This record gives sequence, structure tokens and C-alpha cells, in this order.
Amino acid sequence: MFLNYIKNYFLLKFLKNNLHNTKISKDISSIQTVGLLIDESYFLEKEALIAEIIANGFSESNLKIIVYRDKWKKNEVYSHPTFGIKHLNWNAQITEPVVKEFIKEKFDLLISYYDIEKAFLKIVTNHSRAQFKVGFSSVDKKLNHLMINTNAENHSVFVHELFRYLKILNKI
Repeated sequence: MFLNYIKNYFLLKFLKNNLHNTKISKDISSIQTVGLLIDESYFLEKEALIAEIIANGFSESNLKIIVYRDKWKKNEVYSHPTFGIKHLNWNAQITEPVVKEFIKEKFDLLISYYDIEKAFLKIVTNHSRAQFKVGFSSVDKKLNHLMINTNAENHSVFVHELFRYLKILNKI
């Protein structure tokens, strides 16, 4: 447990140095592919969130979901690809192939659905090749292009505001 705190400290230090290298995409295009990064440690209604995103116009085949968990159960089967702090080494390099693949995929939109800052989630968001990133305003302002001021429990408010602003920005 103590080693996780030390690992988290080094991850935050690494992330602080890397946030200065973020690139802003000038490409204005409509959104076809969506990546959804969910912190399941605090937010348990991920199926309702996914259903609401699909109901607002994105197809399920163009939606790729990855879930972060603080605690793992040995023999539990997860419905979506899941990762945790154990999939990150001391050099801030990701060891899980599913997470590496998620980061390398070029999404039109990345929804970072976590409102509590965790170093690993911030690293995944920062390294993602998504053209447009959306998240909560309680998370570091340098990570996302659009920040919505609500909490994770109000997923319907988040989705409503997300689609409202995407329409204003002519992204959908």
C-alpha cells in the first residue's frame, strides 16, 4: 500500500513535466469515433452512462470503453476492458496491452469520465491521441479541451451538457 503512494507521487511528477507538451488540434471535424475512459472506483452506473451516450446519437460500434478500478478481485470477470495501478511500472510506462491500444487509437472524441484526480487516469488522458477531449472541470485544466462543471453522479446532466456544447461547436 505504501509503495502505491510512492508510485503515485512519481507519476504526478512525471505528469507535471509532460503536461507542457500537449498539442491542440486545429482540425474541426464531425465526431465519428468516441473513446470513453471511466473510473469505476466511485462511479458504478457505467451502463446507464453508455446507454445515454448511445441514445444521443453515437453508435455502439464506434464507442470504445475502458474502465479503471482501484481494487481487483482475482476471479471476477469484467464486462469491459479494465485496468488498475498495477498495470503501470515505476517509469510511468503502461504494461497492459489493452490500455496501450486504447491510447494509440485516434478517437475523434475522448470522454474522461472521472472527477477525482488520479495520476494513472491523467496519464491515459494526456497520452491519448484523441482530437477532442472532454472531462470534468474538477480535473486539471490542461488535460481537456472542454470541461463540464458537474459531478460524476449526475451522468444525465453531463451527457446533456456534452451534446449541447458539441452541437454549438458543430462537432455533431
